[in-house]
Amino acid sequence: MRRLEVVAAVFVCDGNVLACRRAPGKSAAGKWEFPGGKVDDDETPEAALVREIREELGLSISVDAFIDRSVTTVGDNDIDLACYLVTSVDVPKRSTDHDELRWVPLSSLPILDWASPDLPAVAILTSPAFQSQMEQHS
Repeated sequence: MRRLEVVAAVFVCDGNVLACRRAPGKSAAGKWEFPGGKVDDDETPEAALVREIREELGLSISVDAFIDRSVTTVGDNDIDLACYLVTSVDVPKRSTDHDELRWVPLSSLPILDWASPDLPAVAILTSPAFQSQMEQHS
């Protein structure tokens, strides 16, 4: 098994979360995920996330709270995914890796067909404890 260290950004705005659908021709095409990508050997996860979101969505972000880190086996790879809450002064409008960006209410996240590495973070985001925490910060 090859282990891939990846990071993902969770944008939350007014109780909605940004979900991105993988474009045709990409791995996991048609599946929903949080935007992000691979961590290079010389990077911290936070630095990789800032770089990946700049490349993928064309945005500058601040990396805020850590949400989850889980390892999921996909084919011959172990995907080690760390998810973080992020903020940006700009709203994501386009993506180099996705054919659709959608703001989804927290409670509706499980309805989407998520890529398996993102499922642990979806479970946390839809938990009553997380939703209560978000309500306290809004």
